[in-house]
Amino acid sequence: MALRRYEPPKAKKDRQRINEMIRVPQVRVVAEEEDGDKQLGILDTADALNMARSTGLDLVEVAPDSKPPVCRIMDYGKFKYQQKKRSSKQHVHQTKLKEVWLHPKTGANDLMVKANKAKEFLANKDKVQITVKFRGRELAHIDEGTKVLKQMLVLLEDAAKVDSPPKNAQRSVVCIVSPK
Repeated sequence: MALRRYEPPKAKKDRQRINEMIRVPQVRVVAEEEDGDKQLGILDTADALNMARSTGLDLVEVAPDSKPPVCRIMDYGKFKYQQKKRSSKQHVHQTKLKEVWLHPKTGANDLMVKANKAKEFLANKDKVQITVKFRGRELAHIDEGTKVLKQMLVLLEDAAKVDSPPKNAQRSVVCIVSPK
């Protein structure tokens, strides 16, 4: 049985090294000040760490690939908080297509419930496909289905605009609306 060599765990690329985790002999140090950043030059890592500790801050490696690595004296907790806040602002809502099904015999109260659900989807910036499905002999009365669809569009007119007008599909009438 062959012995395996010990390999230290690899550092995660998205994580900065701070304080004692910085293991290079010299670093380029930048200090944060009220009027901007101040270059302190190339220092021994131990001296830079002592300088950071004396001010009550952390030594954070910000550019590990440069020679020597660039480290900044700053409050690491505050830095992480600002990064998290910045990344949450970058989240963009992906518009989805939600669907609401109706039938030609859908009652007025049921239509209100479906309209409220569609308004909920529209408030969440999603598009809504309103589909009136026909079963069996209902296909003979497509005009009843389009009447129900128009009632639904009247209920949604304050929250939605019509993207594609009602059109007949195989066994249904379909209309797509999007938020105003």
